[in-house]
Amino acid sequence: MARKRLLCLSNGHGEDQIAARIVRALQAHDLEILAMPIVGEGSALRQLGVPIVAPTRTMPSGGFIYMDVREFLRDLREGLGRLTLEQWQVLRQLGPRCDLVLAVGDIVVLGLAWASRAPYAFVGTAKSDYYLGGKPSDYKTWERWMMNRPRCRAIYPRDGLTARNLRTWVPRAVDLGNPMMDQLEPLGASLDIPPDAVTILLLPGSRSPEAYRNLVRILAVVENLPQDLCGRPLHILCAQATGLTDAEIARETGWKLGPGQISRGPRVVHLERERFAECLHRTDLAIAMAGTATEQCVGLGKPVVTLPGEGPQFTYRFAEAQTRLLGESVRLITDGPEAAARCIERLLGDEHGLERIRHNGYVRMGKPGASSRIAEHLLKVIG
Repeated sequence: MARKRLLCLSNGHGEDQIAARIVRALQAHDLEILAMPIVGEGSALRQLGVPIVAPTRTMPSGGFIYMDVREFLRDLREGLGRLTLEQWQVLRQLGPRCDLVLAVGDIVVLGLAWASRAPYAFVGTAKSDYYLGGKPSDYKTWERWMMNRPRCRAIYPRDGLTARNLRTWVPRAVDLGNPMMDQLEPLGASLDIPPDAVTILLLPGSRSPEAYRNLVRILAVVENLPQDLCGRPLHILCAQATGLTDAEIARETGWKLGPGQISRGPRVVHLERERFAECLHRTDLAIAMAGTATEQCVGLGKPVVTLPGEGPQFTYRFAEAQTRLLGESVRLITDGPEAAARCIERLLGDEHGLERIRHNGYVRMGKPGASSRIAEHLLKVIG
């Protein structure tokens, strides 16, 4: 019997990460798995050895063209139209020869999966009824229409609230959790944090040059923090994405570069690379201007203070929407670095508030293991 063939569509860095977690769980089974990242290079899928079947290219916007029409025009000048046409041609040829198309992302990949002429399933990463204060439904009529087509075999919303509300219109929507919370177990690396310290994690994002600009804003908050918080010494970590270099961080921020750290006066920030899970688990609070990393921090029960940036990703619009998605776990501060520093002091000094934040994070983001649960469900669908 021929192996079943699954084609995975994804449209963004975070979506690639989620798709890769599900694909990794599927690789334990006898499937032929192919991938078509619509945005970016699909590095998370490439690292798993999954064949990429269509051209890829990183565009200036990083996929956030909905934030600003100018970003969309920049992408068009860099060849977005031609790239999209080439991807479309591959999908139309390959789709009918697939047993299932798995779309991970938003309406773009859902629409492509519907147009592929193959059976399809959808992992919704972008929409949540938490954006609407719990009211149904963030998914529009045309999206629900595609979810109810006979070829659509399964819908996996990003949280339990959205799944429950969506089932009013889409009976096949199931709540299996959010793969974003998988593979966050610490690997045992030592961060050399003093045992009595209050630890704050800086999350400036992963895309250059925006992440460097974000870090400048975050460090302004750090400079307004006291040396001791809640009677304990302060220890500051910065989770450094692969594409960001120590030298460039020092140059862009104006802080002094040392071995694995930057400093200004008595303040030291430890630059941590490839220790993201350890940083998340060890921190007491994060100052974040990031998407996926912020949600993962919240899912582990941590409070987050965030600031609006210049974009293209982390604008005021993005940050405000993130606070609706994640509730009281995230505090958006628009009044400057001094106000953000005072907010951090209040948060860390409120034990009852911290307990509410821990519970809220678990509810909003779900428990680990979603990738394996979705993979098992997909095997039933495809088989």
